[in-house]
Amino acid sequence: MQARIYQLPKHANQSGKANTDKWVLEFEPEGKRELEPLMGWTASRDTQTQVRLFFPTKEDAVRHCEREGYMYSVEPAHRRTVKNKWYGDNFAYGRLLMWTH
Repeated sequence: MQARIYQLPKHANQSGKANTDKWVLEFEPEGKRELEPLMGWTASRDTQTQVRLFFPTKEDAVRHCEREGYMYSVEPAHRRTVKNKWYGDNFAYGRLLMWTH
């Protein structure tokens, strides 16, 4: 089984960094998805794609995969760089663009 380990990103409607320090272990799908003829829903016989395990650190997730014998790949954590902004910069003399709302 192939597993993927990654860190949760920040949601678009989230201003803080809550719940972004967790690491997630998800399994890659082994079979393709099919359309069910009766309802037209997308179906799969692979139930492992529904499993999502959360770990406090990347090392715990890797240790779990090694203990269970899963092949895994680790995606590096994305760090966001925040550029400081001040309200007074909207009215600065050297501002290049017009001020808008």
